[in-house]
Amino acid sequence: MTELDQFELVSPSDKSVESAGTVLLVDDDVALRSALRSILDMRDYEVLEADGRRAALELLGEHGEIGVIVLDLGMPPAEHSTEEGLAVIRAVSASMHPAKIIVLTGQDEESSALDAIREGAFDFLSKPARSQDILSAVRRALLFHRNEQAMASEGMTRLQINAKVADGLKAVREEAEEKLVRQVLKDTDFNVYQSAARLGLKRESIYYFLKKFEIKRDDN
Repeated sequence: MTELDQFELVSPSDKSVESAGTVLLVDDDVALRSALRSILDMRDYEVLEADGRRAALELLGEHGEIGVIVLDLGMPPAEHSTEEGLAVIRAVSASMHPAKIIVLTGQDEESSALDAIREGAFDFLSKPARSQDILSAVRRALLFHRNEQAMASEGMTRLQINAKVADGLKAVREEAEEKLVRQVLKDTDFNVYQSAARLGLKRESIYYFLKKFEIKRDDN
């Protein structure tokens, strides 16, 4: 089964559950980019494409509205290493562009994931990946992107993740989730309804996070 076969097309009737946003696809595989574009187009995302590092950085310089980058690590002229993909992550971090980077690659999962997170990637998916997993990752990345932008407009600094890379990807994700939930609860004076609306979640999800992270009003 090929990488392309793993992408399950999602019914257009489901697109109402997604919020529109701009996604940059960075991969030298034309067929794979086409499949990803189809999946994202069906959910009303604006999609830009680049086949390598230079084109990706040019598009990022021209499009400040890009909220998410779906990035392959192995690209020419170093297809069999993570060099080019990691260089893109470093360049995005150095430029302070607010886009969240989702690494989608066939490289060795464990070492590539930690290298990508160390350089500033937001999430990591291994090829082949299911379309629903990709859509979930994009939706989550856009949620963080938009909330960081909203916080910045109110004079608040970007969320900082302090989990040690050695603790693994799960620890980094969970700390990011906890920081975001705590910050939004603080901003809304612990109003669960307003916090859910700001995060684009159901109130039940907020109660889940309160229990998961043992968050109490006095903590904020």
